Amino acid sequence: MEVAKREDFWSTTWLDLQSLGVPAVTFIFTQLIGGLPLLPYAIYRWHSDDLFRYVCFLVVALAASLLKVRLPGIKATMSANFLFILVGIIDLSYSETLFMGCFGGLVQTLWRAHPRPRPIQWLFNLANLALSITAAEMVFHSRLVATIGFRWPLLMAAAVTTYFAFNTISVSGIIAMTEGRNPVHVWKECYLWAFPYYLLGALIACGVSLVNRLLGWQVALLVFPIVYWIYRSYQTYLSRLDAQKKHAEEIAALHLRTIEALSLAIEAKDHTTHDHLRRVQVYAVEIAKDLGLDEDMLNAIRAASMLHDIGKLAVPENILSKPGRLTPEEFEKMKIHPIVGSEILDRVEFPYPVVPIVRSHHEKWDGTGYPDGLKREAIPIGARILSAVDCFDALASERPYRRALSPEEAMTTLSAEKGRSFDPRVVEVMERRYAELEVMVNTMESERRRLDIAPKMDRPVAPSSGFAEMPNEAEVRATSFLTSIISARQEAQLLFELAQTLGNSLSLKETLSVVAVRLKEMIPHDSIVFFVCQGETLIPEYSHGVDYDLFTSIRIPLGQGLSGWVARNEKPITNGNPAAETFHLGTSSRVTSLQSALCVPLRGRDGVAGVLTL
Repeated sequence: MEVAKREDFWSTTWLDLQSLGVPAVTFIFTQLIGGLPLLPYAIYRWHSDDLFRYVCFLVVALAASLLKVRLPGIKATMSANFLFILVGIIDLSYSETLFMGCFGGLVQTLWRAHPRPRPIQWLFNLANLALSITAAEMVFHSRLVATIGFRWPLLMAAAVTTYFAFNTISVSGIIAMTEGRNPVHVWKECYLWAFPYYLLGALIACGVSLVNRLLGWQVALLVFPIVYWIYRSYQTYLSRLDAQKKHAEEIAALHLRTIEALSLAIEAKDHTTHDHLRRVQVYAVEIAKDLGLDEDMLNAIRAASMLHDIGKLAVPENILSKPGRLTPEEFEKMKIHPIVGSEILDRVEFPYPVVPIVRSHHEKWDGTGYPDGLKREAIPIGARILSAVDCFDALASERPYRRALSPEEAMTTLSAEKGRSFDPRVVEVMERRYAELEVMVNTMESERRRLDIAPKMDRPVAPSSGFAEMPNEAEVRATSFLTSIISARQEAQLLFELAQTLGNSLSLKETLSVVAVRLKEMIPHDSIVFFVCQGETLIPEYSHGVDYDLFTSIRIPLGQGLSGWVARNEKPITNGNPAAETFHLGTSSRVTSLQSALCVPLRGRDGVAGVLTL
């Protein structure tokens, strides 16, 4: 079994070496300078006791090198050439073993390789093999080792361990330098698992050598069918492993689609989360990677980022859609959503800790959050990340009662809460990377289509239990027709009087005053304000009722407050918080005592001309 080779450990050419960095280039040329001269040195010291035997071993070794098995999970291969290197260390000369191992390695690297390895890659592999074989040969034939009293099998174990270390550590080092990873992690992930097979190969090599000495080398060559049988067995096993891996990936993909479907349920209830969830996911996962969290926690954060607001399904619609600040009673109802969300997701039985993150994503570093009042390290790390990212994106997003902050302003606000509301480590990572992550989010193309929550059904269908009984049409006409006539006459009379009065009005304020009086008869209200658009600002043209002086004095930028949002988006707002009209003025501004508001855009020929606010 030849050492597993990462065929994609770089994809550079000689001209691309400068892009690898000084340490990587230095390491590569050190390996080449140390390994390639061993080939002419082996020619210089060439010695063969039986050239015909060596040619037979070489042919069989090259044939064994063609038996490559691709490993699942990584772009790597194994071959049986390794067995013949070990047999050569025991029974052949150094020169014979070196050439047999290096030629076998070249065959393994170049035979039917797609894409074709670049010169720098196979030269590096050749130098690596030469160094590994030389080191193993020196250990096996070392006089110092012999004087210590190592027995023959133990000598072979020491030699194979040396070969494994030289061969895998150098390759792990160059992978780590070119990919910016930890070399120990690369070695454990790609090569450590193969060490027991190396020891098994050493045992087989000892057996072949014993047969060679007792029965002759011709009989020893019969090991090739055994090697082929091992190759076929492993190929079958790894094919099944690939099938299982593919099935697991399909299940994981289905799991991810389920998570996205659940996130659509949140979107249907709270429309402000459509892009918010995606942005939060990108930020949270990248920060988690920066903090060095493991793959299970990364998967948990990916899922929790999409599902942390699923508990809002239990929050009343009027609270979720309220464009102003919440009352204490409304906030108490809003505070249940982390608990409800965690209970919903607990039934999913995620294989990673999603539920604790969702439950605790509104906890604060100083213990003043909800629902459990956790503090500091007691808050799950995923929840600490999600809390900071969620706040940052909310600050950078437009709301009916305030404008969106710039990323710099949002980061300044977030930094002010470091050590109080948020984990200082998380905020420090965001301070360092928020500009980079903002670019990543802005260039990211969303793969989700917006959920259509108002589909039309053209085919009429009745419920299986039937419709509720309705009053007789004749009875309805009899009881309501007089009421309809009276209502219609009252509306017509009111509109006639309004039109007559408007026709005699001399100024805009006089006209608005008349409209306000007549409108109060149709829609009871405590206060009325007519705002007129002047550039990017709403000016109160007429105000009457409660807090008359307050509403007369304010100037509202388009997009801010209730009226500014209505003017910008050309959509009405019902059940808004009147206090939102002055939020843009700061905390020192006066706030109205009114509890609810209705805002309607007044459209002209060129768009919205103003806003009527009751």
